[in-house]
Amino acid sequence: MLSKLKLSQLYFKDTSFANLMTRRIFNVLLIANPYDAFMLEDDGRIDEKIFNEYASLSLRYPPRFTQVSTEKEAWAELEDMQFDLVICMPSTDKSDFLATGRSIKEKYPQIPIVVLTPFSHGVRRRIANEDLSAFEYVFCWLGNTDLLVSIIKLVEDQMNVEHDVAEVGVQLILLVEDSIRFYSSTLPSIYRFILQQSQEFATEALNDHQKTLRMRGRPKIVLARTYEEATEIYNKFQNNILGVITDVRFPREGKKDAMAGIKLCDEIRKKDPFVPLIIQSAEKDNQVYANRYGASFVDKNSKKMDVDLQRIVKDKFGFGDFIFRNPNTNAEVAKVRNLKDLQNIIFAVPSESLSYHISRNHISRWLYSRAMFPVAEFLRQITFDEVIDIDVYRKIIFEAIVKYRKMKNQGVVAIFKRDRFDRYSNFARIGEGSLGGKGRGLAFIDNMVKRHPQFDEFENAKVAIPKTVVLCTDIFDEFMETNNLYQVALSDMEDDAILKYFLKAKLPERLIEDFFTFFDVVKSPIAIRSSSLLEDSHYQPFAGIYSTYMIPYLDDKYEMLRMLSDAIKAVYASVYYSDSKSYMQATANVIDQEKMAVILQEVVGNQYGERYYPSMSGVARSLNYYPIGDEKPEEGTVNIALGLGKYIVDGGMTLRFCPYHPNKVLQTSEMEIALKETQTRFYALDLKNIGEEFSIDDGFNLLKLPVKEAENDGALRYIASTYDPYDQVIRDGIYPGGRKLITFANILQHDVFPLAQILQLAMKYGEKEMRRPVEIEFAATLSTEIDKSGTFYLLQIRPIVDSKEMIEEDLTQVEDKDLLLSSNHALGHGIMNDVHDIVYVKTDNYSAYHNQDIAYEIEKLNKQFLDKKKNYILVGPGRWGSSDTWLGIPVKWPHISAARVIVEAGLTNYRIDPSQGTHFFQNLTSFGVGYFTINSYMNDGIYDQDFLNAKEAVFETKYLRHIHFEKPMVVKIDGKKNIGIVMKPQ
Repeated sequence: MLSKLKLSQLYFKDTSFANLMTRRIFNVLLIANPYDAFMLEDDGRIDEKIFNEYASLSLRYPPRFTQVSTEKEAWAELEDMQFDLVICMPSTDKSDFLATGRSIKEKYPQIPIVVLTPFSHGVRRRIANEDLSAFEYVFCWLGNTDLLVSIIKLVEDQMNVEHDVAEVGVQLILLVEDSIRFYSSTLPSIYRFILQQSQEFATEALNDHQKTLRMRGRPKIVLARTYEEATEIYNKFQNNILGVITDVRFPREGKKDAMAGIKLCDEIRKKDPFVPLIIQSAEKDNQVYANRYGASFVDKNSKKMDVDLQRIVKDKFGFGDFIFRNPNTNAEVAKVRNLKDLQNIIFAVPSESLSYHISRNHISRWLYSRAMFPVAEFLRQITFDEVIDIDVYRKIIFEAIVKYRKMKNQGVVAIFKRDRFDRYSNFARIGEGSLGGKGRGLAFIDNMVKRHPQFDEFENAKVAIPKTVVLCTDIFDEFMETNNLYQVALSDMEDDAILKYFLKAKLPERLIEDFFTFFDVVKSPIAIRSSSLLEDSHYQPFAGIYSTYMIPYLDDKYEMLRMLSDAIKAVYASVYYSDSKSYMQATANVIDQEKMAVILQEVVGNQYGERYYPSMSGVARSLNYYPIGDEKPEEGTVNIALGLGKYIVDGGMTLRFCPYHPNKVLQTSEMEIALKETQTRFYALDLKNIGEEFSIDDGFNLLKLPVKEAENDGALRYIASTYDPYDQVIRDGIYPGGRKLITFANILQHDVFPLAQILQLAMKYGEKEMRRPVEIEFAATLSTEIDKSGTFYLLQIRPIVDSKEMIEEDLTQVEDKDLLLSSNHALGHGIMNDVHDIVYVKTDNYSAYHNQDIAYEIEKLNKQFLDKKKNYILVGPGRWGSSDTWLGIPVKWPHISAARVIVEAGLTNYRIDPSQGTHFFQNLTSFGVGYFTINSYMNDGIYDQDFLNAKEAVFETKYLRHIHFEKPMVVKIDGKKNIGIVMKPQ
């Protein structure tokens, strides 16, 4: 059995509580004479009573009651409105509401109809002789509103039971009772108990929304009134029966049978030796049978029958706390309240107690009653086998709980509770306000990973978000108000002065214990990141405006608390720094509308002595405006680097690749480029710096180190290659001597870690669910062991929204006569409408022999543009930047750095394969420069040189012409289609 249940293959699918209890009763028609109706509700407030009853049990959607007192009124209401339930109250007068009920059933067979009789001899006698086959149930009214709630719930359970059992394995309690009076009092008692219990187990939910949904997974109650009905229900649902409560005397084979209940117990026991049975009887002698079938006994004559029944249901059906008992003495050996307790205690429970409970399915029953279906289902399959060591069971139960809790925690923003936050918790919030932009993005990405099991299918890689706790925006409001900080914050003080005021202020004291719990669980350095309301919002990119601090992990939790508090206050202060204020102004936002949530998150990385950093950090964009070779724009692009992500944010030299073509990396394609254009330094967190003086520079405790240091740390195993100066080659991997180049070759070309596949999934689902291109920040740690495993952490997702990136028009529709340049192989994206100058290489009598001289002239011109802070369009033949002067003009990037668009225009007599700017690709992408390839001699694009030749030049040499236009040339590049145009000035 156990070999089949390999936990590594166990995938717990989350229970979709939203799909349960989908059929509800919203509208009830009550047919009763005015007096009975008044009695039913004491003083005319039935809706209010039901509402209060529902509210006290945390139930939603209380039904509306419509009362009528004549048959005519009933038909009128039924014409007008859709009813889900009809309740008829027959009385001793002449009005025949039972006949009305029957005729309603004939016309509306789908509406359940219930008879509710007052508890009087006259009515009971009358009913005894009636044909009640048209009615679902008959109840007798004992004066409590609970009964109405029970009727509604019983009918709803009946409507949903088949679907909900099939959907997730919801459990049911079978009540076998034919006495109207008894089930009319027993049902309200059991329902109230079960609904209160489900309120309690709903606290296993991680937030209020989940709580309400979880209550839909409560056990259902099914009422049987004959032996045949009971056996049919039992046989149909026997795998989902939490317990059976049965009377002894009820109809069997069409007549009352004094032993029907005992025969039922006998039948059930043959099929299931352990399902809990409760026998209710007014005849005390039946207790003997209860003992025979291992059933509990309830005396119907007892004054406290309800209390007895509730106590037994709680003990035997898996409600309440789980009590581990000594099987010999029945003494309590341990008690667990929730799943976390069970996980913590499972290795300490005495073996005989554990095997006793496993063999009787007690643990799975307890989990079922608490609506934890996946793990209950799994544990129920583990039948006890004496041969197998009990410790194997402990391990299986422990691992199943861990797996289930991880699954439950993923993708959910839980409310932070100290007793429940542990290493299996993922994402929690402190406070009631907003999570802010980054917080929402993280919650979204965590949920996305959970819903797509493909992320879970990598053998040597886990995909997750770092442990996260968000201080919601209401904590920020409270901090600002209790410390009277708005006056300082909104003043024109220097940033340093604002920070000083903020650091002196106090955070709410109740957070201290929460922070200590967080430290105990995380045990790694912590990043304190801003998550403002406006940051990463769908329509305004506010990324990078506020601060992110990192603090080391210390054993002294009070010192750590000081650092954490200072970091939070410093992030709060950064909202009011002068840069933020001017950015607010530029984006037409009001600074006092900005509110700050703060994300506390474990820093991704490994510790190397006194420093801490990840194997890689990166940014992925699902749209690539600079595709080269076989790449397509929609395949996206990724930039990665060794160490902390600040290196990328600061514009350091990263490695760029497309996740669909990871083995074609431009920067490592030629040795010369690899030596020049790979990372030389990286950032690490300095674990010695304990932040005595927090600075407005959030990188004050980061170290910028040469790559050699990471080699000394042993952190380069799979991410570096070695340059061998003797053989003039680069070898993938670490070899003695020789410079180490950060190429990520073993990961990208040799699949040591499935980075490219994970990024493909993240970009695909991120874009699909955000309905627009996305940018994703990530980091990954590779194991320091030799097992090639690692964890990929998603840190952030945001939509790519940049107004210059929104090109709606079809550029192919612009008329040729209006075009100066047009290319079908354009890199870049966006609209430029501020370029007035164009510099082009003359093509009459052009010879590649003069390329070096042309390069000198362009360098001089470029310097003039830089001095004037102006830009231009550069057009010339062959490959720009080629070191071979026969293939193109050998400029270096600084010589053409003021160009906004660079054009390679092939000539009839000078045909060179286009380079697409590969010689200075990093700079093109960093500065958003457009790059056109045009071969107009092959009708591939347009270059109207005659138009330019006809204009007067500002400056002209033997090789070059520089034209200035009063009105700008408009440049439009559609990066998704690789089409670019430059329009003639209007």
